[in-house]
Amino acid sequence: MRRLITIFIILSSWISALCYNPDSAAVNRAVVDWGIEAGVNSSYIIPTNSFLKTVSGNDAVIAPDLRASFAFGPRSRYGRLYPGVRQGLGIGLNNIIPHSTLGTPALVYLFQNIKIVGNRRLWLEGEWNFGISAGWSKFNPEADIVNNAIGSRVNAMLGIGVSGLYSLTDNWRLKATLNGIHYSNGNTHLPNAGVNSIGLMLGVQYIFDPVSPVKELPMIEKFKRGFSYDVTAYGATRRRIADNGLDDYTVLKGSFGVAGINIAAMYDLNRYFRFGLSADMQYDESANLAGHRVENSYGDEVKFYRQPFADCFAGGLSVRAELTLPVFSINAGIGRNIIANGPDTRIFYQTLALKAYIWRGSYLQVGYQLSNFHLPNNLMLGVGYTFGRKQ
Repeated sequence: MRRLITIFIILSSWISALCYNPDSAAVNRAVVDWGIEAGVNSSYIIPTNSFLKTVSGNDAVIAPDLRASFAFGPRSRYGRLYPGVRQGLGIGLNNIIPHSTLGTPALVYLFQNIKIVGNRRLWLEGEWNFGISAGWSKFNPEADIVNNAIGSRVNAMLGIGVSGLYSLTDNWRLKATLNGIHYSNGNTHLPNAGVNSIGLMLGVQYIFDPVSPVKELPMIEKFKRGFSYDVTAYGATRRRIADNGLDDYTVLKGSFGVAGINIAAMYDLNRYFRFGLSADMQYDESANLAGHRVENSYGDEVKFYRQPFADCFAGGLSVRAELTLPVFSINAGIGRNIIANGPDTRIFYQTLALKAYIWRGSYLQVGYQLSNFHLPNNLMLGVGYTFGRKQ
C-alpha cells in the first residue's frame, strides 16, 4: 500500500498545481473557478461476505465530507474542450454504526464530475472518486470478533456516483449524490474480501468567483477520429492463499512480485471516449504454486519450489473502453489469457485503471485486476505513454 499512497500523493499534488498561473490573480479567475462543498453521506454497507452477513450485516455509515474543487473556464483550452467538468480533492470520516468492528476510517480522495444533462439552474452530473482510506480495524485472528473483511489498516477507495444540482444563486448550489463505494487493498494483505456501500450524500456547494461565458474566443480545432496507442508497464506486490497439504488452505508468508505490460490499439471516437484491443502480458511469481509443494511440508510451514517461468507468465487479449477527461482517464477492460500454463493464469480477467496524464502523452496509472468479476488478483501501479492521440 505504500506505493499506492505515493502515487496518490503525486496525483494530488499534480491536480493542485495544474491551474497555477504566476502572472496575476485576474488571469486565474478568468481561467479557473474555484469552489468548496460540504455534505453528509449516509450509506448502507452491503453484506457481501460472511463477516458482514453475520456480524456487521446491519451497519450504516454516517460520513461528513468536505471538498475543494475547480473547473476550467472558457479562456482555457481544457475549458473549451471539456465544458462542465469539475475536479478536486475531498476528505471524509466514516462513522460506522452500530458496530465499531470495522474501525473508523478517514478518507482522502480525488474526484471528477462531468455534466450529463441540464441547464444553468438544474442539472445532472456523473462522478468518480479514487483515494486512500485509513483507520480500519486490521484483521486479528485472536480477537473476540474476527474481522475477515479487511486485512489492513490502509485501503484503497473507489467510488462512482450520480448527482443532481440546483443553483440557488450564481455562487450557491444544493447537491444530492447517489453513490457506490468499494474499499479494498488489492491483495497486498489478506484477507481482502472488501467492503462495499451504497448511499446518498446531501450537501451544499459554493463557487467563489463563477466564470462567465466569454465571447470571441479562439476556435478549437475539430476533433479528428483515428487510432492511438497506449503502452503501459506496471508492477505491484500481492499475497497468496495456497493448499497447505492438509486438505486446507493457508495464507503464505511474505509478498510476491507482479509485473506486466499492456499494449493497446485504441480508436478515438470523440474527445470523451476511446475503445479498442489490448495485448496483456503479466508475470506473477505466486502463480500456480500448487504443483510445486515441497514434500513433507504442511500447514503453516508449507514450502514450495520456485515454479518455471511458464507457470508464472500469462498472455491475453482484452477489449478496452476508456472515458477521457481533463488530466484523467478511466480505462476498463475484459479479457482472457490465451497463453497460460495452469489454473491460476488460465483465467477470464477484468481490469479497471485510473490514468493521470502528467506531461503530453505520458501518464501514471493506478489499476486493479480481477478474475471472474469478483476474485481479486493484483494492483497495477505503473507508467505509460499514449502515441498519436489528438485532442
